[in-house]
Amino acid sequence: MSDARIAPCLWFDDQAEEAARFYTQTFPEGRIRGLAKFPESFDNPSGKPPGSVMTVDFEVAGQRFTALNGGPHFTINPSISFFAFNDSAEETDRLYAALAEGGEALMPLDDYPWSERYGWVKDRFGVSWQVMTGHRRQEGSVIAPCLMFAGEEHGRAEEAIQTYIGLFPQSGVHSIARYGAEEGPEGTVKHGRFVLAGQDLVAMDSHIDHGFTFNEAVSLQVMCKDQAEVDHYWEALSEEGQEGPCGWLKDRFGVSWQVVPTAAAQWMTSDDAAAGEAAFQAMLKMKKIDIAAVQSAFENPPG
Repeated sequence: MSDARIAPCLWFDDQAEEAARFYTQTFPEGRIRGLAKFPESFDNPSGKPPGSVMTVDFEVAGQRFTALNGGPHFTINPSISFFAFNDSAEETDRLYAALAEGGEALMPLDDYPWSERYGWVKDRFGVSWQVMTGHRRQEGSVIAPCLMFAGEEHGRAEEAIQTYIGLFPQSGVHSIARYGAEEGPEGTVKHGRFVLAGQDLVAMDSHIDHGFTFNEAVSLQVMCKDQAEVDHYWEALSEEGQEGPCGWLKDRFGVSWQVVPTAAAQWMTSDDAAAGEAAFQAMLKMKKIDIAAVQSAFENPPG
């Protein structure tokens, strides 16, 4: 899964390195894949010190993540959480305890109708995890992002699932459980499991007023091999949504995505500081990323 098409991005103020270290030490098979820094020669939109850490690319339990030092503009909330499926109750207990240290229990670790051992916890960095024993899809992901459609987006979970699986290859619905008449708005999604480009995800409708909804603090990166893929995902995901800078967008459901060329890793982590800074500056002027234009800036930095 380390080369998965979809990779969640976690927005922090200045805790990206600390968070990445914590997760890679807490989850199995943790490793840091790469690190990118802000340019030395000019100010950045996040207001972070020149040359300080911008992103940390890391992997846990086969799931790739990016941690971003984006400044205080957005705060992570439970509208997007992460399921962590475990084979044993002992591993569920261990993970829950580690994640809860310095954090907050949202649902206590206990025996529930859907799992013999389950708990929902917000860790010390504000990221929410639903840790549970069993119910992992055969050959499926250990970690699965969960989208909770609440507030104005309530009742749109199934529409979103069908929209997303229509955009990505290797996608489909695994299962959908619906609310009955005595449980909530009948027919809305209690728990929907689906696969996008081989990546497991979960979606649910919540009729409770939580006071939060999707924002940029947790986004989903779509890794694109060429301009045709960038164009396809940008146009499809931004339809009836909102375009943002540097490959960011919000879709019609309010979920934030980043449409990212795989070449960006080379641009942002290059040992040639001038080339990397030229590429970064070129992307700052774009919404949808123009791979050829950024590559040209990278190969022909000023001076």
